Amino acid sequence: MKKFLRIFIGLAVFVAVLFAVGAIYIVSEINQVVITQFGRPVGNPVTTAGLHLKVPLIQQAHYFDKRLLEWDGDPNQIPTRDKKYIWVDTTARWKINDALRFLQSVGNESGGHARLDDIINSATRDVITSQLLVETIRDSNRILDQDTQSETITIAEEALEPIKTGREGLENEILNLAKVLAPQYGIDLVDVRIKRINYVEDVRKKVYERMISERKRAAEQYRSEGKGRSAEILGQTEKELKLITSDAYKTAQGIRGKADAEAIKIYADSYSKDPEFYAFLKTLETYENTVDGNTTVVLTTDGDYYKYLKKLD
Repeated sequence: MKKFLRIFIGLAVFVAVLFAVGAIYIVSEINQVVITQFGRPVGNPVTTAGLHLKVPLIQQAHYFDKRLLEWDGDPNQIPTRDKKYIWVDTTARWKINDALRFLQSVGNESGGHARLDDIINSATRDVITSQLLVETIRDSNRILDQDTQSETITIAEEALEPIKTGREGLENEILNLAKVLAPQYGIDLVDVRIKRINYVEDVRKKVYERMISERKRAAEQYRSEGKGRSAEILGQTEKELKLITSDAYKTAQGIRGKADAEAIKIYADSYSKDPEFYAFLKTLETYENTVDGNTTVVLTTDGDYYKYLKKLD
């Protein structure tokens, strides 16, 4: 009897533990939970982290991630508006913003990925087929930005085939189209990006040929701009050189004139103090400048040039 009672108590405790475990579920910071009863949702999604209770065996907890989730599609071959076939590979980031609707419409993340395949691939095809090939290749109408003295030098627009939208614009259009359909599945589509664009063989050759042609035109444009800038710099340099030379000549002449005036004043002062001595010095300078060892001078005895030589006797 006692043995039977112990077995009964043990079974009762075991069943109680099972019920207790089944009645408690844990919600973490990264999860949200939808409770279903016999397959039907009960109440609103539980998003508060912590311990929560449910009816064991009858109710079931369905966990969904609250974080950003990754979606990677398969490359699709899509024709552009100018009939060029390209392979477009896209990726996206999304999150479950309405767990109840998500559960009712797609069931789980695998179902969500399948639904995003349809939505994003359809939007990508619609956008790509409405644009020219060049719009999928570039984001701007310039090849190179080069900062020189706070000025941005860009090539002329005619050097490139102009674009209006660009790849980034196409990504935004795809995102806007897809965001219209995603909320009905409890999905918030955050971002869509084109990971890679590959070209079929004949398109690849045409793309390379156009890139080479564009860059040749761009190089020629840069050369032309460089020659014009070079001529401008040389002209400015020559103008500044002439101005500097003119100012230097003017300054030198002023200094020379001032020095000559001071020299004349000194000579005049010296001459006024002793005219005879000044005349003697000037005559000696004349002898030095006109007579050397290879010079023969014929003078008369009564000439002024000879008067000081006569005193040497």
